[in-house]
Amino acid sequence: MKKIRILGTGCPKCQALARNAEMAAKELDLECELEKVTDIHEIMKFGVMITPALVVDEEVKAAGKVLTTEQIRAMLK
Repeated sequence: MKKIRILGTGCPKCQALARNAEMAAKELDLECELEKVTDIHEIMKFGVMITPALVVDEEVKAAGKVLTTEQIRAMLK
């Protein structure tokens, strides 16, 4: 099972990235755990300075932008 984390403070961009990640996982019929990380200290542990960020299985895939569902789907395959 994949673990997907959305790093961010809960701003509209963070929410959009979370929605897109959830939709991408559903489209792939992927079993995953989606977690929203809002604590700044936890976010910094990943070395992320710009949010929102997408982390898949403990690897930062993108930071500072809202990825489309298609982009996330490609990363999850």
